[in-house]
Amino acid sequence: MIIRRDGSVHRMLKSLSVRAGAADSERKMLEVALDNAYEGLIITDANGIVLRVNEAYATFLGKTIAELVGRHVTEVVENTRMHIVAQTGKPEIAQIQKINGHEMICHRIPIFDQGKVVAVIGKVMFQDVDDLFAMIGRFRKLNKELEFYKSELNKRLGAKYSFANIFGESQELERVKELGRRVAKSDTTVLLVGESGTGKELFAHAVHVESNRALGPFIKVNCAAIPETLFESELFGYKEGAFTGAQKKGKKGKFALADKGTIFLDEISELPLLMQVKLLRVLQEREIEPVGAEQPEAVDVRIVAASNRDLGELVEEGLFRHDLYYRLNVVMLRIPPLRERQQDIVLLTEKILKQLEKETGIPVEGVDGETEALFKAYSWPGNVRELRNVLEQTLYLKSGNVITRQDIPRAMIKSAEGSGSPGQLRSLKSQLSQVEESLIRRAIQDAKGDKLAAAAQLGISKSSLYAKIEQYEI
Repeated sequence: MIIRRDGSVHRMLKSLSVRAGAADSERKMLEVALDNAYEGLIITDANGIVLRVNEAYATFLGKTIAELVGRHVTEVVENTRMHIVAQTGKPEIAQIQKINGHEMICHRIPIFDQGKVVAVIGKVMFQDVDDLFAMIGRFRKLNKELEFYKSELNKRLGAKYSFANIFGESQELERVKELGRRVAKSDTTVLLVGESGTGKELFAHAVHVESNRALGPFIKVNCAAIPETLFESELFGYKEGAFTGAQKKGKKGKFALADKGTIFLDEISELPLLMQVKLLRVLQEREIEPVGAEQPEAVDVRIVAASNRDLGELVEEGLFRHDLYYRLNVVMLRIPPLRERQQDIVLLTEKILKQLEKETGIPVEGVDGETEALFKAYSWPGNVRELRNVLEQTLYLKSGNVITRQDIPRAMIKSAEGSGSPGQLRSLKSQLSQVEESLIRRAIQDAKGDKLAAAAQLGISKSSLYAKIEQYEI
């Protein structure tokens, strides 16, 4: 047969030659990868004959590659199951195998071709179980260090509580927590309203922790604790030489410290009118102007404000700017008082007593039935804060391991009992709530949905009406 240059046969042979060369290159590359793999690797055929083994596996066995290849795996590997995997076709992952007195961890994986096992790959993951334990030990150490640094970071940034730290199972509280979780994911300004001691600061912490700013700073400002003359410099800072007595390098204000994070303005109702104007500018322009500065400075801050006073009523009295009120009241979270979630009183009592037991070292088993009934009947004007204070007092006054009526302050007992039994008192409160809800519904109906007219008819502010509408889910 004559083969002509560039003829069909010649081109076919040339193509086969190129393919053979490429296949040979791939084979050599795979062999190099196999030989240089860190893990020990061994390959047998379907009958258990060793086809390939890399240097790492041979060294582990204390043999040469030539001593292993071509032999049945049971002859060269102690306690092997490679031939069994070839028969069953079932992989064995992370199995312990003892070789030369060492317990090592290995994989045995069958290779299929057209539904039949054609080879088995064995892979040594850890040449000694002690290596695995050492790795686990290092992991635990690193994890412990990570938790430490996370804890230190949280201390530095200020936020300490999440929604999981807000105890209670009542529908009223769960509804507010669910809304808080939803709004936390955005940068929306949040207004927390509720009586003193209801846990507004806990909610502020939780909103920050659940937000995309959780790794940023959380700066707390008690507006009621700052003298009026120092408000501007405390909130916005000042530049060098801004006034007599100023620090040489100037000072960062609370808003600058909260950049990329959250600032919590507690008792926002106590903010002077002049500072309300400046705060409004921060909300509108997202910039601050330190005392003595020539130019405003951009700031990226999420604002969470809180008040135990009705800001709507303060607006009507001219003590709070209406434009600032609307800017703050984008999303309002009304924290229900303790008297509106009586089913949480027992749970909170148990939680607080466990905390106080650890803090004081005074053993306590709980409260008796009569004390529990008194707690449910009491109005708790100081809410959770007052509950904790009462329980702490009783720890030092109690004579036994269980808190009884005799350990409770007399004024509290008198207030709880009133003129009837605790059960009768709760019934009265329930009836009053029903009457209030009925009157509000009728006023809104008479006003044909006009909330302002309904509020005027009831003799309350519009903001108070909206709070009642939310409370009764009208």
